[in-house]
Amino acid sequence: MATADVTIMGAGIFGLSVAYACAQRGAKVQVIDPHGVAAGASGGVVGALAPHVPENWNEKKAFQFESLIMADQFWAGVESISDTNVGYLRSGRLQPLADERAVALARDRAITASELWQGKANWEVIPAPQSDWMPPSPTGFVIRDTLSALIHPRRATRALAQAVVALGGTVVEEGQPQGKVVWATGWNGVAELGGGGVKGQAVVLAHDAAGMPQLFADALHIIPHADGTVAIGSTSEREFTEPTQTDDQLDDVLSRAIAAFPVLKDAPILERWAGVRPRSKSRAPILGVHPKRAGEFVANGGFKIGFGMAPKAGEVMADLLLEEIDTIPAGFHP
Repeated sequence: MATADVTIMGAGIFGLSVAYACAQRGAKVQVIDPHGVAAGASGGVVGALAPHVPENWNEKKAFQFESLIMADQFWAGVESISDTNVGYLRSGRLQPLADERAVALARDRAITASELWQGKANWEVIPAPQSDWMPPSPTGFVIRDTLSALIHPRRATRALAQAVVALGGTVVEEGQPQGKVVWATGWNGVAELGGGGVKGQAVVLAHDAAGMPQLFADALHIIPHADGTVAIGSTSEREFTEPTQTDDQLDDVLSRAIAAFPVLKDAPILERWAGVRPRSKSRAPILGVHPKRAGEFVANGGFKIGFGMAPKAGEVMADLLLEEIDTIPAGFHP
């Protein structure tokens, strides 16, 4: 290709979302990653696009809300351009409520959500549905929200790469940075900025619940993918020695999931996965001018919400790179 206007260093969800947004605006884009597309945390298996609770509103929660609302159109566009099904569905989410205090708190949050979510999604307390696809609820009540969505992370990241190429960009393992350079190199890149990585382990089971809501029970995400599998995750390990190996901590995740949701007891295990998610010191994404690389930029730190933040992150980074317009929340700047 001709000299690139923008080079993205890193072919994970943040890097490719920035590349996609720039390519859509007509920029010549190249993505360079020596490990290939979706080689890190973006090649995971869970894919829960779940909002923060609707209270103590701040710029991160507002940004995430806007990005989750954008997701329908964003992923539909990626699927159309790449001709690839990314497994996206605004499925909603059900959460069992353990005691009366939890019920009261959830009802308070429902009032706040009606104000903060602008009528675009609902958070409500309802009687637990009579369904095989529902963990037992000690109170008989659950939270149901309609903002949560799910996606197949690995497929979605690869589809983004295909969309970038279809729009005239390149995605390569080796190359020379050209134009404006954006560093999106995952947890190792975040470590250079004072953050680090948090290891997560997850498991995929053969159980067909396609089209059902995602579940959140015992701090676990239980995600029914469209391909007839259920993904469960994950651990959150600040200390680790083997970034991509699973161990007995994943066995504990599976045991807790089955205890909360016995219908999964006999489901065969299809895949055990481990990877490291990039976590900034503030836990917020890092977007903007790179503090250690003069004239360059950074888009990193998606941590547990990278896929949910990606549509909006790509948009604001394209604003900065191509228009020199900074609409990035102050708390996201390096």
